[in-house]
Amino acid sequence: MEKQLERLLYATRWLLAPIYIGLSLALVALSIKFFQEMFHLLPHILETKETDLILVTLSLIDMVLVGGLLVMVMFSGYENFVSKIDIDEGSEKLGWLGKVDSGTLKNKVAASIVAISSIHLLKVFMNADNIESEKMFWYVIIHLTFVVSAFAMGYLDKITRGSH
Repeated sequence: MEKQLERLLYATRWLLAPIYIGLSLALVALSIKFFQEMFHLLPHILETKETDLILVTLSLIDMVLVGGLLVMVMFSGYENFVSKIDIDEGSEKLGWLGKVDSGTLKNKVAASIVAISSIHLLKVFMNADNIESEKMFWYVIIHLTFVVSAFAMGYLDKITRGSH
């Protein structure tokens, strides 16, 4: 009875597979949004102010970072919690595939969130004339919270890995 229960419990990890497929659909949606922004920008590139071009570019970079984060979470999460991904070494296998454990993934996600938040904060500062001071203050506080959290997670991970 216990063995059957353990097998059933172990098999439930496959419930995560459709969730990772859902993340790939989010990546498709993000890609569509990326190219929508590009198609809006390109016809008006000559009359676009430099500041506006930089803001759009930062938005595009933001989307790329989120896309990379989605890929990292999809593949690493699938490999860590569902099943190994069998891709021949000679094909386009990602170098980090199979090497990112859940602790490393957490740190990479935290670092990505800090990078995304940094870009968002830069966009806010570049548009500072149109944003209330109090709102900017809270953007900075939220960003610093992400930075401190990422640092603390990395530090705790270093401590726990060092004690093993």
